[in-house]
Amino acid sequence: MREDLSAEIWNLPNSLTLLRIFLVPFLVVVLLTKFSGREYAGLAIFLVAAITDFFDGYIARRTNQITRLGTLLDPIADKLLISSALISLVELGLAPAWMIVIIIGREFAVSGLRSIAAQQGVTIAASPLGKGKTISQVVAIAFLILGYEILGEFMFIGKLALWVVMIFALVSGIDYFLKFSRAVIKGH
Repeated sequence: MREDLSAEIWNLPNSLTLLRIFLVPFLVVVLLTKFSGREYAGLAIFLVAAITDFFDGYIARRTNQITRLGTLLDPIADKLLISSALISLVELGLAPAWMIVIIIGREFAVSGLRSIAAQQGVTIAASPLGKGKTISQVVAIAFLILGYEILGEFMFIGKLALWVVMIFALVSGIDYFLKFSRAVIKGH
């Protein structure tokens, strides 16, 4: 029994998820500490963490190593990474707080809806809109981390991508609410 639990916890996909969680405080410290090259170091940490998000799920599905722990930790790790990066960008003056509140608020709302649905025995699958949101978040955060000093006039790409993130967040949030409404509320 103990060996089974150990194998479930310490497989490669879960180790990648735990690495992502472990990288979050380093990302925040690097982004919020003034030193030469912090943008490059912050970008490297963020991109390594973002890449683990892709590979943990991919490896888990390909090697049939999907575990309860991974299913629980993966979305938490995703939200920790994205939220901490976005909040750090607000602190640095690179992202407007109101947009970040909408983006993070959507995350909490969707998590809540999925949790309520799960308690009712209903699974609300991830939406392709959510996948688009995730990709646009990585692009926006990467460009915003680089900031004005490095990107100069190309900083607009990060700002534009952040608008795309917010639109994806709102549209996919509405999509999840409609799925929830059909499956849970009207299903009774």
